[in-house]
Order: sequence, then C-alpha cells, then structure tokens
Amino acid sequence: MKILFATGGTAGHINPALAVASYIKENYDNVDILFVGTKDHMESRLVPNAGFDFKTIEISGFRRSFSPSAISHNVKTVCQLVKSNSACKKIIEEFKPDVCVGFGGYVSGPVLQKAVKMGVPTCIHEQNAFPGITNKTLAKQVDKVLVTVEDAIKHLDAKNKPIVTGLPVRGEILKADKDFSRAELGIPEDKPLVLSFGGSLGAKPLNDAMYDILLASAENEKYCHIHSVGTNGTEYLKKFEDAGFVNGKKGTVEVRQYIDNMDICMSAADLVIGRAGASSLSEIEALGKASILIPSPYVAENHQYHNAMALVNRNAARIIEEKDLTSEKLSSLIDEILSDKNELANIENNAKNMAITNASERIANIIVSLIK
Repeated sequence: MKILFATGGTAGHINPALAVASYIKENYDNVDILFVGTKDHMESRLVPNAGFDFKTIEISGFRRSFSPSAISHNVKTVCQLVKSNSACKKIIEEFKPDVCVGFGGYVSGPVLQKAVKMGVPTCIHEQNAFPGITNKTLAKQVDKVLVTVEDAIKHLDAKNKPIVTGLPVRGEILKADKDFSRAELGIPEDKPLVLSFGGSLGAKPLNDAMYDILLASAENEKYCHIHSVGTNGTEYLKKFEDAGFVNGKKGTVEVRQYIDNMDICMSAADLVIGRAGASSLSEIEALGKASILIPSPYVAENHQYHNAMALVNRNAARIIEEKDLTSEKLSSLIDEILSDKNELANIENNAKNMAITNASERIANIIVSLIK
C-alpha cells in the first residue's frame, strides 16, 4: 500500500506525522510512504533523517496585513498556489497513493485538495484545540478528520464527524519512570521538583519572571528546580553566573540552556511550567503531571490558549496568560499547588485521564482503513 503524507512548517506538525508513518512502517507489510513538504522548512531535514522519501512543492502562507511587504508576499503566495496545483497533480500521478494524509501546515492544503479532486481517499489530523485555517478548510472536503482533543470539534465544519485520536507521544516519555528519573537526577526524597521551560528557543517573558524565583529558590531550598532558558537565552546564563551560580547550579536549582533529557526531567517533576504547545501537553498528560501553562500569544489563532484551556477546564492544569505574568504571581501559584498535596494529586489524575497513549496506533488504523 502507498501512503502520501503532506505536512511541514513546524516540528508540531512534522513529528506527529513521522510518528504515525513510523508506526505504519513497523506494523504493516509492503508499505511505501512518501512525504511532501517544502525545501526551506524543518521537514526538508527531519523527514529524510527519519528515513522517508521526500518531495517538495513551492508554497507559503498568507500574511494578515496590508503592509507593502505583506501584499507583495501574498501576491507571490497566490502565484505559488497556482503552480503548486500542477506540482501536486504530478506527484500524485507518479506516486499513485492509496490514501493521502495531512498533518497541518499550509503545505498540506494544496496536496490534500488535489487528492480529493483526483478521487484519492483523504484524511487530516489537527493537533490543536483551535484548528488552523488549512485544516478548517480541508475538514469540509476530506473523508476523515482526526483531532487531538474533543474541544477542536466545535470549531470544525466537517464533512464527516471528527474522531478524537490524541496526539502521538514519544516512546521514551511513555516508558519513563518517576522514581528512576528522580534517582538519576539526584533529587532528594523530601523535596518536590519543579521543571520550567519555554520551548527549545526559550521564552523571554518566562525567563524574566523565573529569574527572581530561581534566585530565591537557590537560597531557601524549599524545592528543587530545573529551568531551561532556551537556545536564545544565553544572556540569562550570564546573569545567573553573576548571581553566584556555578556551571548553572546553586543550592537546589539548576539552570540549563537546553533540556536534552526531557523524558527524565519531566517524569521526575512534581510540577511543570511552560508554554501550551500540543506536543508538550500530550507529554504532560501521558505522565500525569500538574502544570502551570503560560500560552504563547504569538501563535496563529491564539491556539495555545485554547490548548491550555482544554486542561484548565478539566482541572488538569492552571493558567497564567503572558499579559498577566509576574514573578510574584507565578511564585504564589507554585507555592499554592505544591503546598496542597490533595489538590496536586487531583490535578495529576485529571491530566492522566486526558491522556491517549496509543494515538499512533489509532491514527494508523484509521488511515489504513481508508485504503480501498
């Protein structure tokens, strides 16, 4: 069987698609998989590195502005859409897929629309609680619409009733053990661990709010704390060094640039603080972690806020919007959560109950079921 995946732009779109493709490759015989993306985004590196065939089309998203540069960009995008129509047709005619799957990003739009017109069975997956424009449009046309959380369904005018499948979670997260991880990190039995990060690049507002908290924690040692400033947060490492941190450590606090053992750190944590990307939330749910979510307000459709509220409305997390974020407010909320063991357990259980740990299998089975 031949399966064509179309996705790109960000790791949040690409990695779930790769997880499902890998599951299909490992569990089904005689599978031929092709990815379609763009040559100048992450998919051009991640997909070939994962061992899958990869073809490109030229496409970009529209900019919501009337500035001269945005107008020029949008004119270019319209021209690319026209050209991509024939490029998509050629790829589909040559590959002859039995099913075409979109995992979001603007590249999936023209590929899936052409597949629909050519009579190829189609399926899309939406990672966020508030769907993007591409998937909102495609939902009206494709055969199956899959969503990570039920909250997304009310925002979709779908041809067929959407199916809640969850979002694929990395195997190392699913296998992680809290006791082993705490021992690995050297966390004392009598101290809770707080883990905070603003994504791989880091988030300046979170780093700013966390600075005073971490200095205080290093002195009073009420709890252990691991914080990542991100690859764009080098200036903060210098600030902590000037404040007496040696190799990023002082007291029970450790400051890193990047967390490369997230499975260990998150499984060991009693409280996680960070943004509200779909992949991070799926990992928090899979591990049953209490969390304080600070959604990025800079993402399309403000979707991280909606992602966060899917947990908050189920008492599975707490939220502080970035516009309201201060060191005092965040510190107070950390203390409030960690000091109430019963409520902490409630939040953990509610998060765990939201987890769908076999999402790759669910999605893969639906994709294969579409093959005639």
